[in-house]
Amino acid sequence: MFLAKALLEGADRGLGEALGGLFGGGGQRRGGGGGGGNIGGIVGGIVNFISEAAAAQYTPEPPPPTQQHFTNVEASESEEVRRFRQQFAQLAGPDMEVGATDLMNILNKVLSKHKDLKTDGFNLDTCRSIVAVMDSDTTGKLGFEEFKYLWNNIKKWQCVYKQYDRDHSGSLGSSQLRGALQAAGFKLNEQLYQMIVRRYANEDGDMDFNNFISCLVRLDAMFRAFKSLDRDTDGLIQVSLKEWLQLTMYS
Repeated sequence: MFLAKALLEGADRGLGEALGGLFGGGGQRRGGGGGGGNIGGIVGGIVNFISEAAAAQYTPEPPPPTQQHFTNVEASESEEVRRFRQQFAQLAGPDMEVGATDLMNILNKVLSKHKDLKTDGFNLDTCRSIVAVMDSDTTGKLGFEEFKYLWNNIKKWQCVYKQYDRDHSGSLGSSQLRGALQAAGFKLNEQLYQMIVRRYANEDGDMDFNNFISCLVRLDAMFRAFKSLDRDTDGLIQVSLKEWLQLTMYS
């Protein structure tokens, strides 16, 4: 209960604040649009419209399926989601999708405003990987539902990251990382945990924010992929070579 309360209270002080002045001053979005300050309001609005209640507990699940064009909003859609969809439409541009370069720019501008998070920044290859594992309709970009799912997870994981960075170093040490992964919903055996440390942490065993997010995005994607293939829910899967290559190469 304490952790859930901390996650919920921390959400408003997390990425939402950083995004408030995200694109302050200058520049226009592709295809016309408004100035940089307007885009800052758009992105800041997107974060605020994502439900904070979901931060209490994380459960991997498939992103919602691709839906109709944003102008054909279903009658059952909540006002919160309608407003989020409108904000996303202005951010994404006419194709209503966000690519890897767009995602990299958004995440790095967030990080530039959030000095308490230790990070080397998100590079293009990392963002391509994030897009690939979240791209349920294989368009090479993130549509509205995919982006909303990703952004909601990033907000929750940022809360976990700050909660477990108890020494305020800006990164997670080995003594903090295991608890952070469990709080994010991933209970891993020792062998897998050590593999993750070797892959995503530095030589001292510390993991910065961008590697933490990259790690959890991939873990979430692998859980979702396994669940989709485990059709009889017995904890075992059998895949063809084609399925294996599709799963591993586009990620």
